[in-house]
Amino acid sequence: MAENHPFSTHFILVLITITRLISTVCETEQWKKTLLPPELVITVGDISHKLYNDPETIQLASSDYGNMVREFPAAVFHPSSIHDIASLIKCSYNSSVPFNIAARGQGHSTRGQAMARDGVVVDMASFRKQRHGIAINVSEDPLNGNYYADVGGEQLWIDVLYATLEHGLAPVSWTDYLYLTVGGTLSNAGVSGQAFRYGPQISNVHEMDVVTGKGDFVTCSSRKNLELFHAVLGGLGQFGIIARARIALEPAPKRVKWVRLLYSDFSAFTKDQERLISINGRKQKTALDFLEGMLLKHQGPINNWRSSFFALSDHPRIASLITKHSILYCLEVAKYYDDQSEKKVDKDIQVLLQGLDYIPGFYYEKNVSYVEFLNRVRSEELKLDSQGLWDVPHPWLNLFIPKSQIFDFDLGVFKDIILKRNITSGPVLVYPMNRSKWDDKMSASIPDEDVFYAVGFLHSSGFENWKAYDAQNREILEFCSDAGIKVKQYLPNHSTQEDWANHFGNKWRSFLERKHQFDPRMILSPGQKIFHNNYNHSFN
Repeated sequence: MAENHPFSTHFILVLITITRLISTVCETEQWKKTLLPPELVITVGDISHKLYNDPETIQLASSDYGNMVREFPAAVFHPSSIHDIASLIKCSYNSSVPFNIAARGQGHSTRGQAMARDGVVVDMASFRKQRHGIAINVSEDPLNGNYYADVGGEQLWIDVLYATLEHGLAPVSWTDYLYLTVGGTLSNAGVSGQAFRYGPQISNVHEMDVVTGKGDFVTCSSRKNLELFHAVLGGLGQFGIIARARIALEPAPKRVKWVRLLYSDFSAFTKDQERLISINGRKQKTALDFLEGMLLKHQGPINNWRSSFFALSDHPRIASLITKHSILYCLEVAKYYDDQSEKKVDKDIQVLLQGLDYIPGFYYEKNVSYVEFLNRVRSEELKLDSQGLWDVPHPWLNLFIPKSQIFDFDLGVFKDIILKRNITSGPVLVYPMNRSKWDDKMSASIPDEDVFYAVGFLHSSGFENWKAYDAQNREILEFCSDAGIKVKQYLPNHSTQEDWANHFGNKWRSFLERKHQFDPRMILSPGQKIFHNNYNHSFN
């Protein structure tokens, strides 16, 4: 592993520079007056003591969930208030030599997106522990009677779930894994099986407080400072750090009818998926609440770390079917219910699934609590972690594929590259979404078709063989390029600005304009390598 020792001469010089900047610039009366509105200012003083550069702290901030890259920051910042974060950014912005800043939530990126080589990483987990005041607050809008939650950007979605359930409410759009920060998922989009009906998480935000790349504290919404609002949602952390998000809430269900169906034919599988997501009205009681799909293959376990579903007694006949067809496609759907709808949920499921072309006899269902369903990945994570199998490399590849090209993708990737390499370890997800549930004014980039598919290769590997998975990912991307498949990466990783321009397409110009407006000195989120691409990652 090629690494730079965290206590290099360059590191020390950068740290001294940052400390001096904070202790001098941040004590001027002019700075105190311009940082934040008076009602939000609690204390302003020397914050240099909140910079840490001990080996353990530096090491933690130099890696992420992907476990494939290392980038050492000069220091890690442990804020105790939004004011601390704003002051740090303000100091960099006002400096003759600005330093890069990256907000790190749970470090769940896979390619160093939350890192800041020779800069400062803002530890949002530390902020979550030290934050003063209420970080999750549920309220009712007096104008329309709708409910919402004001949530700190550093808060975890699992905590949002429990806090809102105390009021009988919950957000409607989730990610598959809930131990992620609100600011982190909103900076990407936040997708899961609810997105076809409720849209991604960024489509369910009313308002935000954002600290921009100038250190300004700005409240924004679709009616106020809307340019910043649209920029930040799906903006990969390039325009500001999310301090607060106002999340839409609806009455929470109590339980979930959870069904899986198996297919051997990809055409039937996608046809049924697309039929089901066409019934997607937000208030339509007969619609499903969740829909995803996945591949079952020889080289992967029938049950995987996302959830244990199939009974052990059924494994032999499922395995026999995989042997016959090489790949099976699993349709996964869920319908929420409560005490009032409990008696009719089975009938609703029967109506929705009537006429589907799955393999007869391969219908599986569970009846679980709402929390158990949403938090289904956690129990499997704890099992793997206890076996030392969670903190390993994760060479993931997440893509959005236009509906019109999903069959080409199936033939060239699922039935060719994946089967030939025979190395897949971990879930491979494939499920459709409706473009109408996304706001095109937001930064997130998606295919330009009414229906598109999310495809996720969620690999886990050893430290000695992750490059084989990475090579497979590159082969998949090269195939898409050669075949003219207009793929968009989700949780993107590009190495050149030309690739980034292609990624954003007709949004690239506005993305650049917004960057110059809200972070003109290019301070924020250097790990994305959109505007900081003059160095190479150090790989394990």
